[in-house]
Amino acid sequence: MKFKKMSEQILNNMGGVSNITHVEHCATRLRIHYKSKQEVHEEEIKKIENVVGIVSKTGQLQVIIGPSVHEAYKDFMEVSQFDAKDSDKHSEEKPIEETDEKKNFLYYVNKFGNFSAAIFMPVVPALIVGGLILAIKNLLVNYFNVPMESGTALLMTAIFSAGFSFLPVYLGYTTAKRLKIEPVMGAFLGCLLVSQNISGATKLDFIGISIPNIDYNGSILPVIMGVFVMYYIDRLLEKVIPEAIKYFLKPLLTMVLVVPIVLIILGPLGTNLSVYAGNAVMFLMDTVGGIALPFLSALYPYMVMLGFDKALSPIGFAAVESLGYDPVYVVMGFISNLCIGGTALAVATSMKDKGKKGMTYSFAFTALCGVTEPAFYGALISRPKVLIGTAAGAVSAGLVAGVFGLKSYVMGFCPGLLTALFFVEPDGKMGNMILAAIVVLVAVTVSFVVTKIIVAKTESSETIETPG
Repeated sequence: MKFKKMSEQILNNMGGVSNITHVEHCATRLRIHYKSKQEVHEEEIKKIENVVGIVSKTGQLQVIIGPSVHEAYKDFMEVSQFDAKDSDKHSEEKPIEETDEKKNFLYYVNKFGNFSAAIFMPVVPALIVGGLILAIKNLLVNYFNVPMESGTALLMTAIFSAGFSFLPVYLGYTTAKRLKIEPVMGAFLGCLLVSQNISGATKLDFIGISIPNIDYNGSILPVIMGVFVMYYIDRLLEKVIPEAIKYFLKPLLTMVLVVPIVLIILGPLGTNLSVYAGNAVMFLMDTVGGIALPFLSALYPYMVMLGFDKALSPIGFAAVESLGYDPVYVVMGFISNLCIGGTALAVATSMKDKGKKGMTYSFAFTALCGVTEPAFYGALISRPKVLIGTAAGAVSAGLVAGVFGLKSYVMGFCPGLLTALFFVEPDGKMGNMILAAIVVLVAVTVSFVVTKIIVAKTESSETIETPG
């Protein structure tokens, strides 16, 4: 196990498995929930090999690992012998030590962001694969004379549909898992929504009450809202149904009660909310897009650091669902990640120590590919002046993207050079892709040049001030 020693050290400094209530991970961070903060030694965890940095939240420590976090998660789970049963058992326990963090606006934004990360992050690989496959198919059809009705094109379209059309199934599963009810019941509700007898079907009713005609393929809010209702119904039935008949009667009654509520009330409501969110995004971009996007792009690294970026991700999902593209969330992440990569490249070229230089080059490459935590925490945050270069690149590239209307046609996380096909238009036209290439050039060049100037001035200042 590559991360065995690191896992043992983290476990010891977290107060042991008895102090842990839940373990999960996102794209780059191992998220460990705990009961007592007094038993958590944050400074010691920062010193552990392979730990890039930490982010401390209420009742949770986020240990930044980087792209290998999934392997680190598996090793930690094996070393700690912590499993889902432990998580379910401890989730009902109150923390031994309540933190004194005020439950203000930022507290709730953070809570919402953590919840969004837990339900959307596991789905992201399917969305990225589906979106990239569709982009490749469009390129083949439009530029390489592959017939639209060919087996290759149909297969690639089917892969795309499996990623996006069945999104309610995936989100039903992850939302139910996050709420600590049977995940398969959430997936069951998602399957019902996308079935051909429900999605887009006409003349449906339930005991005489008309059911609106809604296409649920790729929808987001209806299934999430439905699983929340399922959670409360599940808790109620858990208390009133006798143990002897609970196994078969509880899921039956749950679906009988939940399905009509979702189809008659929550389905139309969630669909309308998605449309309103998409319209709000378009209004923002049409009115202040040239200003908002550079501002958001410059702030994005700090949103990621604080976990606020996940709170904005539902806006991106809603925009893709209702508009067919996202002009904000993926775009600002794309610009920010490139600028961090450009800044890290500039820092690497200014280093004299070969070991640190090589490591920073690898951080920079990883950031350009969409994963920025190693570069941000491992090379930039300890040199705060160079972050001016990152901001300069983000503002410059953000202005270009905002004024000319750069759009992402795939909703995903960690956007970078490896996900550039996000920007290929559905009809295969390359105008938006060319704009994305210009944004890449501006972001990397400006952040690199400004950072080099800052580093040169810093080194010159230090040389002058050093006693001779």
